[in-house]
Amino acid sequence: MTATPVDSGDAPVWARADAFPPAPPGWGWADAKGNRHPVANEAELAETIRSDRASAVDLVWTPDSPRMVVPEEVPALFRALHTARRRWVAADLDHAQGQLKIFGTGVLVVIAWTLWKHLPLLKSTLTGAALVVFVIFALIPWYQAWKRGRELIRWDSAGMQAAVPVLRFETWLNLQRAPITRLLAGLFCLVGLAQMAIRGHSLDAAGLVKFAYRHGEYWRLLTAPMLHGHPLHWFLNMGALLYLGRRVEVFARWPHVPLVFLFAASVGGEASARFYNATSVGASGGLMGWLGFLLVFETLHGRLVPRSARRRLLAGVVLTGVIGLLGYRFIDNAAHLGGLLAGMAYAAIVFPKSSSPHRPSSTLTDRLVGVLSLATLIGSAAFAIWKIWSASKGGPTV
Repeated sequence: MTATPVDSGDAPVWARADAFPPAPPGWGWADAKGNRHPVANEAELAETIRSDRASAVDLVWTPDSPRMVVPEEVPALFRALHTARRRWVAADLDHAQGQLKIFGTGVLVVIAWTLWKHLPLLKSTLTGAALVVFVIFALIPWYQAWKRGRELIRWDSAGMQAAVPVLRFETWLNLQRAPITRLLAGLFCLVGLAQMAIRGHSLDAAGLVKFAYRHGEYWRLLTAPMLHGHPLHWFLNMGALLYLGRRVEVFARWPHVPLVFLFAASVGGEASARFYNATSVGASGGLMGWLGFLLVFETLHGRLVPRSARRRLLAGVVLTGVIGLLGYRFIDNAAHLGGLLAGMAYAAIVFPKSSSPHRPSSTLTDRLVGVLSLATLIGSAAFAIWKIWSASKGGPTV
């Protein structure tokens, strides 16, 4: 027997009965790519979930449900889900503890080396970088695994039902198409490949070099967000881009994806030019703009997303602030803060408060300005690649 989703137009789209695809006859499950896997009966479906080690089961269907649902909506699968989650938490904790030891040892080695060289510990760029890597790749995964373990202790059938809204939200969001977000990701891939293939002075050629910007090269506000300092920088930003961009595109509609990014990246770049003297590159200003936009937009449209999902956005802001403090010598906190405030202001001005569960529609003006913004970003990526190529041929950079 399955739980009954909301069958009403007065509910957010992810909570409605028709949020997921129609269910085939009998029992079965679908993976994240939409592939369907029929099974013979309830016991076989439960065993599939119980033995699922890669979190492959995305949706399930049963004979009494006309639509697919998330597994947590089927009370008969509680024991299997509890067993699988207990195994996942144990594996994640074991892996995270190993990462703590590895990266923790690395931090201690860096600190010992810094002290041995009689360098100022709190002002050491290497120490700051080691701490940032430790937080991102060791401390945060360990905390997340520990938190899931604590939640699992209190997890019963009622707790499983309480988790359904956010699980439906995240699952539904992952199934939505976001072509504009993917297009922007493609632009960053192209510029990243250009940086790798055309080795040289790419940061000087198209980055936000403050001296050049202050002397009239204002185009650097647009090209600098397309560049990244190193592969890890690119990788982290791409992960944020794909999640935040999809969320903006799905709920606020596509024109605001390039619009918010362009506005926030420009404001973040201007803040960087005023308060951070080193050359700046990276999409972080625009990404923080998306984050700030979602914080305000989803607060003003409180019925669009579950409250717990909004809290995760706030956690992202706090985490970015902590990382910025640890790496203040090489992280452009001015661009981060400028982009965040710009995105928040944009949402507050453009989107009035609403109690409707429906996503706002885009106007003709939105679409026209969205097209212009998207064209600007495409042109910025092309111009950045051209400047990198020109610099590799001996052309002027600054």
